Amino acid sequence: MVFQLCREPNEFLKILPLDWQEFLEPFWDEIKPYTACYVMVDAGQILAGGLVFYKCPPDMLYAKSEANKWLELGYKYLGFIFVKEAFRNRNLGSLWLKNLKATFPEQKFWLTIEDFKLDGFYTKNNFKLVKKLNNEGEEEGLYVYEG
Repeated sequence: MVFQLCREPNEFLKILPLDWQEFLEPFWDEIKPYTACYVMVDAGQILAGGLVFYKCPPDMLYAKSEANKWLELGYKYLGFIFVKEAFRNRNLGSLWLKNLKATFPEQKFWLTIEDFKLDGFYTKNNFKLVKKLNNEGEEEGLYVYEG
């Protein structure tokens, strides 16, 4: 299994849930210049991946000032982290994060989650909940990784 920069991010986007694809599609050409896609590949197949944003991502426009604060502090935003359903429960999400951190050992990251069932996964991977945000009446957790 190989962790790599995805040269064709559209290939990663195709494995995402349809609602994520539909959300990203209108923004993709605009965000592509400041977004990197990293994937886990085995036998030429993308099994997992995620996006690293260097500017405010489209899913954080509701809290743009909060997003810009973290970005200005040097954190990169992680979003749309996904493992294909057939490959879940094999630690691929953790492996993806471990490889990303090893690729950028001095880099700090932040992300948000809507599904608090994922709290255990992110805390296990050394992310800390630092605050809760309100997204149109829905609570989201903002997590940071500081190395």
